[in-house]
Amino acid sequence: MTDLAYLTAAEALARFATRELSPVELMDAVIARAEATEPTVNAFCFTRYEAARAEAAAAEARWAKGEARPLEGIPLAIKDEMPVAGQPWSMGSLVYRDLVADETSPLARRMLDAGCVQHARSTTPEFSCAGFTQSRIHGVTRNPWNPEYGVGGSSGGSGAALAAGSTTLAGGSDIGGSIRIPAAFNGVVGFKAPHGRVPCEPPFGLDMYCHNGGLARTVEDMRLFQNVLAGPHPMDHRSLRPRYALGPIDADVSGMPIALCLDFDGLFALDDEVRANTLAAADALRAAGADVREVAIPLDRAGYHAAIGYHFAQIFGAWIGGMVEEHGAEMTDYAIAFSRHVVELQGDASGYDQIEAEAAIWNAVAPVLEEHTALLCPTLGTRGLVAGDEYADHGLVVGGVELPFYFDTLITPVFNVLSACPVLNVPSGVADNGVPTGLQIVGRTFDDATPFRIGAALERERPWLDAPERRPLQG
Repeated sequence: MTDLAYLTAAEALARFATRELSPVELMDAVIARAEATEPTVNAFCFTRYEAARAEAAAAEARWAKGEARPLEGIPLAIKDEMPVAGQPWSMGSLVYRDLVADETSPLARRMLDAGCVQHARSTTPEFSCAGFTQSRIHGVTRNPWNPEYGVGGSSGGSGAALAAGSTTLAGGSDIGGSIRIPAAFNGVVGFKAPHGRVPCEPPFGLDMYCHNGGLARTVEDMRLFQNVLAGPHPMDHRSLRPRYALGPIDADVSGMPIALCLDFDGLFALDDEVRANTLAAADALRAAGADVREVAIPLDRAGYHAAIGYHFAQIFGAWIGGMVEEHGAEMTDYAIAFSRHVVELQGDASGYDQIEAEAAIWNAVAPVLEEHTALLCPTLGTRGLVAGDEYADHGLVVGGVELPFYFDTLITPVFNVLSACPVLNVPSGVADNGVPTGLQIVGRTFDDATPFRIGAALERERPWLDAPERRPLQG
């Protein structure tokens, strides 16, 4: 049953088509795995197992009648940030503990209309504002690879469930790394498409840093999922036309010039294992024939902080800060600390200072992407965040450097600033603490296909989660 729970979506669809496997059998295996792992992991804040079994039976009937949709019968966990009509919608906060959604988000609707069968809602931090996943309403979500560590955030429950084998696909969103961070810490795949490729609801659809998307266990599953999620929607006037679909992946990277940047000229501190695993992933791509070249990309610390500080202060800081006076007693320390930290980062920066700083970041990265087909860099500098720690009143040490706030170890926001660049997170290895590390594969603007090509090449050289010895919680 455990092996079945780790079946890829691509393989499941192939077996459904030949009647070798039924959606009910797969759903039963995934639910059994969830029941075995949830007491440790806590990836789900709401389950609908019996309804999912009934919907899996309906999916089986669709396959029998030749009416299967693209992801017919595939188990799905939907992030608690995304409303589904009739389901709880707490957004990880006691403030909304009694809220029940009266409509379904466009992204969730696309997943369900493609035939996915939702069996759970996955946990998020309060208001999806943290790079870890814990809340006063749903507790701590723990890493399946080492429960003493966290799962990343804000799509943390999604990443953890995929690693644990308690879902096959999972929804996510990314405004500062919220798809890529949990994908990295859990050893799975996550894709931040170019802004507008996947629609976002207003008002956050107007935020150029904001991206909706998903997570999966393999590059091919992520491709299948992305093709369901992508496309314009009337609710989001920034959603891109025409719809872009990823074709079959060509994993040949022979001769492909790929840049490698470890720390952006010292802007980000790296733990030794993160550095070593990133270099090892680059070597694996070289073994596959790619021409991987290490490059320097100097980013100004003050400018980078001004860019993300102003942006987050004006949006998240204002939104969360506005709740503190009325609901502060119910809110987490980390949500309040985040709203204050981004205001401090902003300092005296103006809107003009922000766009000037963002332009400088692009001016540093653009020549590299002009000369190379893609850029590799770590997803995070740290090898892990401790589960249950809110990091509200202290920083952390990374690579021997004391960082004042944990947010400074996230390398992901660079590519929320550069929102037109597609970024695929894939596993790069495992740290000594048992927690996976991640690699960002950054494509040229709107070139979604190349990161998938490189990710598939790396996956072929160094498979992950494909055998019991490479999966967590197997005891």
